[in-house]
Amino acid sequence: MIAALADDGQVVHVEYLPARSARVRLPARPFPEAMAACVPAGGLWTHQADAVDLARAGTSVAVSTGTASGKSLCYQLPVAEAALSGGTALLLFPTKALAQDQLRSLAALGAPGLVPVTYDGDTDPSARAWARRSASVVLTNPDMLHVGVLPHHERWARFLSRLQYVVVDELHTLRGIFGTHVGHVLRRLRRVCAHYRSDPTFVFCSATIGKPGELASALCGRPVAEVVDDGSPRGERVFVLWNPPVVDEVAGTRASGHGQSARLLAGLVAGGSRAIAFTRSRRGAELVAAEARRRVAAMSVDGKGLAELIRPYRGGYLASERREIEAELFGGRLRGVAATNALELGIDVGGLDACILDGFPGTIASMWQQAGRAGRQRQQSAAVLVAGEDQLDQWLMAHPAEVFTRSPEPAVVNPSNPFVLDPHLACAAYELPLTPADEAWWGDDLDDGVRRLVQDDRLRLRDGRAVYGGGAAPAASVGLRTGSSASEYRIVEGDGGRMIGTVDEGRAFSTVHQGALYLHQGRQYRVTRLDLDDRAAWVEPCEADEVTQALSDLKVQLLGVDDRAVVGRAELFVGAVEVTERVTGYQRRRRSTREPLELVALELPPTRLRTRAFWYVLDDSLLADAGIHQARVPGTVHAVEHAAIGLLPLFTICDRWDVGGLSTNYQPQTGRATIVIYDGYPGGAGIAELGFAAGRGHLEATLEVVSSCGCASGCPSCVQSPKCGNLNEPLDKAGAVALLGALLGRAAASGEG
Repeated sequence: MIAALADDGQVVHVEYLPARSARVRLPARPFPEAMAACVPAGGLWTHQADAVDLARAGTSVAVSTGTASGKSLCYQLPVAEAALSGGTALLLFPTKALAQDQLRSLAALGAPGLVPVTYDGDTDPSARAWARRSASVVLTNPDMLHVGVLPHHERWARFLSRLQYVVVDELHTLRGIFGTHVGHVLRRLRRVCAHYRSDPTFVFCSATIGKPGELASALCGRPVAEVVDDGSPRGERVFVLWNPPVVDEVAGTRASGHGQSARLLAGLVAGGSRAIAFTRSRRGAELVAAEARRRVAAMSVDGKGLAELIRPYRGGYLASERREIEAELFGGRLRGVAATNALELGIDVGGLDACILDGFPGTIASMWQQAGRAGRQRQQSAAVLVAGEDQLDQWLMAHPAEVFTRSPEPAVVNPSNPFVLDPHLACAAYELPLTPADEAWWGDDLDDGVRRLVQDDRLRLRDGRAVYGGGAAPAASVGLRTGSSASEYRIVEGDGGRMIGTVDEGRAFSTVHQGALYLHQGRQYRVTRLDLDDRAAWVEPCEADEVTQALSDLKVQLLGVDDRAVVGRAELFVGAVEVTERVTGYQRRRRSTREPLELVALELPPTRLRTRAFWYVLDDSLLADAGIHQARVPGTVHAVEHAAIGLLPLFTICDRWDVGGLSTNYQPQTGRATIVIYDGYPGGAGIAELGFAAGRGHLEATLEVVSSCGCASGCPSCVQSPKCGNLNEPLDKAGAVALLGALLGRAAASGEG
């Protein structure tokens, strides 16, 4: 299937994953006779039985097994049993599409007394009232629980007083800032349940990740058992590592990963297979789909052009567009889709024969989740990881065994982040006044958070209780996915004022500034105006062989040190920082040749971010021993910073776009050359602490990838970064190799690179 599409040297490694037989056993205790038809006649797969036994015994459990391993049955059976005796269950999914998929699955279960209903932003008022009165199972998402249920818990008193199970699906997505927010929502839920004298058992379901029980426990604030031994059957799978060919030996430039992925997708579709290509960005999804469609434009099947059977799918589309594409995909009418991780989650697409990963998705856990989209019906399937040019992808191509033997990374959350904690304490106080007893949910963080909110006049102290000091419920102003307040910019087509998408506030200045090029549904648009007051980017369709990249000026102030370590001949610190960034302009480049066309200045206000960081401080003696004279220091530390950020996902469950960096030959607060890598979320999401802990191992991997790269003076596979606000200038690859070698006390793999 894949080999026929390969040229010489592109296939780096082929891993054959054999088929696997099921392991089966019965639950420890039989289910009621009324549920006999709900339990598979031959018994449950072993991990299903383990999870069911724990949940029925009142033990919260996290199930972390492969895709298509029947995790849904782990909670469906206990939930159905609870409904027989009048109990209720709340099921949380990260997307509306997943909730709708599970609604169909629960209805098909045919369990007596089971009355499931979805409750989200699309549910009309009469259906919401019916759900509160009559549903035994409510399927919703964390956002709706946050703004639609908890602030109005009195209306839900009957449902909450009988709540026996809370199901949290796609646990692996609840990391970083989103996971931290959801952790506080779950604590608020447990607190309100206790008010109504219920204490639900939690069931978490996840793709394979490291330490799922620890993450689940951090989210809900109670002990959680793990079930990780997968007893499900699996069809044979072939997994190919594919490295685009080098097109410029001196510069180290490789052929476009997007182009290679599009070629594979087109070839698979033309060969009669159904395939999905996952990309790492919205722009990537658009480019891969457009190129794949171009490649099959002259082909047809059953009188229909193949190009019509390939579509992009990503966030930022309108809901109607997403539903249309989903219906075509699930109905089998599409043969190929280029998608962001919006389709990575556990919707049972079925029938997919192959999965293409357009670049390593950032973590081993996500890689297996995406690859598992194909072969869900246990047919023979293929997965292809097409390497990008960046440091991590090329490191994995050089270490193929790591791809298949490296343990999935653990996810992290940071419940103590005051930028997340404080808004949720305000929400909790609106729901029920806060008292010292609420330390059961927030521990030592409660007092500090209440103190800050009282000083900010958001809470008032009365008779030993903290009550909300505002009017309307504060939850509506607290976004779960982008920080402490929900804010987006609309993207509006100038002809008629039609909204074609949205972009987060934090990305708006760098992606939809005036003059920026923007892709949507395969069409190219140019931003004609960015309205800061109306929070809207006005765009017009265009056709240009061009891309744009924002330029920015960055400053980092070190606010405090929480820990210090010595790594080789450098000092490593972790602590709080404030990052000030101003987008100062953008570069226009020809897309086909990467030729620079123009630098355009912009006048935009600065943005400020208080977050967490780890930083290396380098002595002058170290630089001297490495042979780095003063003029070479800026390019040297800049190159190390880029390479280190590129390798960071090896040691933390993050993406390089989750972090930022600043390197300087003189940092006023340290008095020395300093390399700072900071968490890209307000208050930090735990990434800085993991980077600090990685220390020497992180720098050793960085040295290896830079010193072993065959380019002459630096390329995207070693020291260049696709998101550098200084257009990758200056960069000194040889200096980076020398500095890291001297720092770690060992010679590099190749001298001057």
